[in-house]
Amino acid sequence: MKRLVKLLTVLLLTLTMGMVFAGGDQEAVSDNGDAATSLAASLALEDAVLALEAADGQPLLRIGGNTRTVPQRPSDPSALPETDPLHWWDMEFAGEISNKTNIPDSPADGAIGKKVIMIVHGDHPWTTACTNGAQKVADVYGMELKIQSPNWDLAVQNQMIDQAINENPDMILLIPLDAKTAPQQARKINRAGVPLILFNTLPDAAAMDYAISWTGPDDFGQFRKLSRLWADALGKEGGVAYVQHAPGGSPYFARCFGPVSELAEYAPDIEVLDMQAPGFEADKTMQLVSDWLTRFGDDLKGICAADDSAQALGIFEALKKAGREDVIVIAAGNSKVGMDLVSEGKLYAITYQTAEGDGALAVKTAADWFNGKEIEAIRNLPQHMITAEDVASFYPPQW
Repeated sequence: MKRLVKLLTVLLLTLTMGMVFAGGDQEAVSDNGDAATSLAASLALEDAVLALEAADGQPLLRIGGNTRTVPQRPSDPSALPETDPLHWWDMEFAGEISNKTNIPDSPADGAIGKKVIMIVHGDHPWTTACTNGAQKVADVYGMELKIQSPNWDLAVQNQMIDQAINENPDMILLIPLDAKTAPQQARKINRAGVPLILFNTLPDAAAMDYAISWTGPDDFGQFRKLSRLWADALGKEGGVAYVQHAPGGSPYFARCFGPVSELAEYAPDIEVLDMQAPGFEADKTMQLVSDWLTRFGDDLKGICAADDSAQALGIFEALKKAGREDVIVIAAGNSKVGMDLVSEGKLYAITYQTAEGDGALAVKTAADWFNGKEIEAIRNLPQHMITAEDVASFYPPQW
């Protein structure tokens, strides 16, 4: 399939060049003419890219746009308590206010043949699906996509960034492992003159000064919506606990403090009993939840998980052992494990977290930039909450 796509790309480019030559003196075709020809061939692939499907049968590329009202930034968000939504302004709305620095102009010569290095955060079934989606778009455009994973090690990711810079690619796509150190990473890439797009996890706002764009899910927005569904199911009262994401990255904050700060206003009678990050192993999450059930007993009414696969399995194993069926659980989605749990009536709701679409959107945005299109500072994936009512629409799962 990849070979066929590349063959069709070359054929399309050849035909387009032939039409250009047929329309005038071949000797008059300059470098600018070659660039225009390549651009025309690249733009002609747009419909093929937009027609791609993800493994779940949903459109691979779905751009949600920025639909939320952005509040005015406080003078010092960090001075506000963590239960205040505005405390998280610089992360939640990173890129809304930026001072773009040394951003290169697009070559406007098309995406075909461009070399792009994608550095992700770590090994995980979600990451595999994400890179599969990225590769689908790259194949249609005939782009050379090199994918690297530091396996959750920030020092290794920094080394990969140095190596990528030395390879002088046409673009670097980066999932920042740590929000606070992301500005240093972005500044280094920017100063080396390599175009940069950040994606998936939100960096500290300062990193956006050095990137063309950021693409990915509105994680804070999704979890604010999800937490309201959860609060309504809880009757807006009771004790809850949070199984957190890996510390440092934006999901750690968005999938815990997003709901915490949202519910502080929407359902102030809901009490936070505990929050911990046990990692992504089911047995460690099971032990954590078992401890919670012992400590808090019937006071524990709800659990919010950053992951609907291994963490969710651990949660429900602990609940099963304790004979508890009254705890209302929500999670970030949407893996096969999570969707099966929703189908079984165990998980109350999960987010539609299209992994393939996440990677595809980053590569498509890079292609748009190579094609000379205007690029928004932020490109979000659409928001959707999956419940028992519509979970069947998202099978087969992406991962």
